[in-house]
This record gives sequence, C-alpha cells and structure tokens, in this order.
Amino acid sequence: MTWDGSDAEKFDTWFRTPEGRFALEQEVNLMDHLISSWPRRKRKLLEIGCGTGIFLEHLYRSGFDVTGVDKSSVMLDGAIERLGKRASLYQCNGEILPFDDNEFDFTVIWTVLEFCSDPEALITEAARVSAGGLLVGFLNRHSIYYFTHGKMWPWASANTLRMSHWFSPSEMRGALYGGTGYKPSITRSVLPGPMWSWKTKVPWKYLNGFIYPPYIGAFTGCRVDFCNRIPLNPLHAWKSAPAGMSSAKRKDLKPECYRGSKCSLEK
Repeated sequence: MTWDGSDAEKFDTWFRTPEGRFALEQEVNLMDHLISSWPRRKRKLLEIGCGTGIFLEHLYRSGFDVTGVDKSSVMLDGAIERLGKRASLYQCNGEILPFDDNEFDFTVIWTVLEFCSDPEALITEAARVSAGGLLVGFLNRHSIYYFTHGKMWPWASANTLRMSHWFSPSEMRGALYGGTGYKPSITRSVLPGPMWSWKTKVPWKYLNGFIYPPYIGAFTGCRVDFCNRIPLNPLHAWKSAPAGMSSAKRKDLKPECYRGSKCSLEK
C-alpha cells in the first residue's frame, strides 16, 4: 500500500483526537509491557514501517539506538520532522532490507503487517536482521473494534481499515513461527471496548486501561525471543536475500540515509 501526504496527515491527526490519544497511550503501555525484559543501553533497534516516527520516538526515549525504515517518503518526512538526528532513517521495502544479518539487537513491526502484500516474507526478513528478537503489534480480528471498523459489511464504505487484513492472535502466532522458526514468548492485548469507550472518563478508562489476554483487545502484541539463535527451520540459511540474489547485489541495495537523518553507516 502506498501512502500519500493526506494519509500521513490523517495518521498523525488521528492520534491527536481524544480517542486517538487514549489509544496511543494504551498501545505504548502494551509495547512497554512486552519489551520490559529487553536490555536498552547501547542496543540497536530497527522499526520496519516506522511511519511518521510516533513509536520510534518512544523507543528512542526508552533507551534504544533507533533506526527506522519505510517505503513512503511522505511518512519519512514526518519522521525526520519528529526525530531529526536522533534516528537513522531509510526509504526501502521492508521485505528486502539493506542490512546485514543480525545487524540489530531487536526489530519492531507495529501495525504494518495488516497492509503488507506478503506478511510472512516481511517477518522472515525482520528476523534475519535481528539478533535478539521481534516485537509485532497488529489489529485483532477477534475484537469489537473489528466488527465496528474493520469488517466489510454490505452497507459499509471501503476505507483503509476495512481493506486491510486483520489477524487473529492464533493466525499471527502461526505466521511468526513460520517466518522465524520461533514461537512467541508472550502475547497480550489492549482496548477491549468499542471505540466510543476509549476515553479517560470512569468507568471506561478502567475497562480499557488494562492489559488483557490476546483475544480480548482491539490491538494485540507478540514478542518473539531468539533464544540461543538456533532456528528450528532452514529459513535463515540464505545469507541476505531471496534465491537468485547475490551478496554483491544485496550490498547494492543499501541506500543513503534519508535526507536530514543521522546515519550510522557514515561511521
């Protein structure tokens, strides 16, 4: 899916609405809960599909050395404006990353796979460049939010959410195992109520302000830890690219840093 300027503006504008601010707070709480066991100091973290950098900025403030990639130059312009030189930013396809094996300690894929043409290929590539583990956040098909905002009812008009692929937690666990050879270590969710209840007023803030089992909330997150980094399947046997792509050609894919951003490759 290609994002234009209006999409980037809608993305940021949503998080400035009362419901969006509340949802963002809960997603951040879920992210913090899931990565609480990950070390931060001098650890390199990659976010695939970083968008305008909202979550990348939080991860930077959490103590990681952050890098973000996105296919959209419009989204990356927003990330540059938000993060400046605090992050290395690249424009590229997440399914063919211009990085070496295990170049990062951790990789984050947050609300991206729903809009991806080949989710398992992106997961596999994310695992290739990550030495320690993956964090994946996704819209939950078994939630109230899906039936109000995601399902394409006969009377509903098409929009980005209704045209995307919402995952069930079991489907995502299967995709993660298929793409990495590892089962998720932990899966949790947030925001179980309908969107009109995403507010700070009692009792709704208590209903939606906790972390729940994976099948309950509108938004679900999985963490995969690469214990001892011994894959259970041969997916990591190829060095850097799909069959037929040489190591030399892979190196040719490495882009310049996106304009204005800090570049770790310049060192």
